[in-house]
Amino acid sequence: MNRLGKTLGWVFAALAVVLAAGITFTIGWRPFLGPRMRALTARKFESTPKRLARGEYLVRNVTDCMGCHAEHDWTARDAPVLSKTLGAGQDMNILKGFPGKVYAPNITPDAETGAGSWSDDQLARAIREGVSHDGRALFPFMPYPDFRAMSDEDLASIIVYLRSLPPVRKQQPTTTLIFPVKYLIRNVPQRLDAPVPEPDVSTPEKRGKYLVTIAGCADCHTPQDAHGQPLPAMDFAGGFILDGPWGRVASTNITPDPSGISYYDQGMFTQVIRTGFVRARKLNQIMPWHTYRGMTDEDIVAMFAYIRTFKPLRHHVDNTEPPTFCKVCRQTHGGGNQNVGATAVVAGSIPETSKGPSMLPHKTMWQLKRSSGVVASHFQDNRPTASCGRRVDRGLNRRGVVGVAIAFGRISPLEKRRRGR
Repeated sequence: MNRLGKTLGWVFAALAVVLAAGITFTIGWRPFLGPRMRALTARKFESTPKRLARGEYLVRNVTDCMGCHAEHDWTARDAPVLSKTLGAGQDMNILKGFPGKVYAPNITPDAETGAGSWSDDQLARAIREGVSHDGRALFPFMPYPDFRAMSDEDLASIIVYLRSLPPVRKQQPTTTLIFPVKYLIRNVPQRLDAPVPEPDVSTPEKRGKYLVTIAGCADCHTPQDAHGQPLPAMDFAGGFILDGPWGRVASTNITPDPSGISYYDQGMFTQVIRTGFVRARKLNQIMPWHTYRGMTDEDIVAMFAYIRTFKPLRHHVDNTEPPTFCKVCRQTHGGGNQNVGATAVVAGSIPETSKGPSMLPHKTMWQLKRSSGVVASHFQDNRPTASCGRRVDRGLNRRGVVGVAIAFGRISPLEKRRRGR
């Protein structure tokens, strides 16, 4: 009996070691311990005319905060903000396939339903580090991984501007994510313990890089594999699917390749951003040209200068053409059949996916990949000018039949047929 007890004890000890090692080298311990977070401080950002103006400019014209934190008429060409909803949040489930129910909260200064009772440092931590005022990990649909590059002064300016918004009394529901995503996202937030200096804007290209980063352009304009990771060497090559009230479109290739925007010059780029037209063709409203059109000439010039430094990548994406399977990104989008052997993506690195939209934006899936093994797929179908959206895309972009289903071993009928089961 003692020998059996000792044997069982050793077996359980060995299993415990194996389990601990498995957790350590797969999902990590954050899903159990909670997100990484720094202690809050009592810092308060002084409101100055300069900060107020800079904050309004960033929120309304660069970071597109109101793409999510306000309600829009998404059927209109310029997706106008609905009256008296600026900062009041939005039901993001207009984009199908979230792993649960996702809502952008009210961030107006209303004390009961908004951010009026939150400290400045609670807002700062949420914006750049992904930890909510109440200590929860934010769903990375909120682009805090991009905002980590935001300078301290720009962060202060944004918070000063948000504090100036008229309070709106509107309680948004709390985001509720399914298991295991609600725990796995605890891996995503990262502490910022050091100051973030002002960016180097000594050249238009460097200035443009900063703007493109905090504007989240890569989040829509980079295709993903079936695991929701950015495809290797396919940065900004388009093909990301956005499906919602605006229709079903795929983001355009914005690299300087003939299949992208090599024919753009500075004048055309400025016209596109200012008007939402590429010559006679209209951009889909999910591409936030109606946000970016308020950027200064200097910033638009800088963004284009940086975009021109991208590596040219051949990836034909055209929403005016019938959706066909693309062997480059393994998705179905307009003009996909023109991409046979088009790029040097490593053979076999992109498993074929179903034709459903994927569950999570690539930043989310990249962070969750090792934790969940969730497989996501995306819809695709965009024309060179119907670019992606961005804020609205993040988190809604890839939702789909395969994403959550495979995570729990529930394969959709469509996927079963594709696999020949």
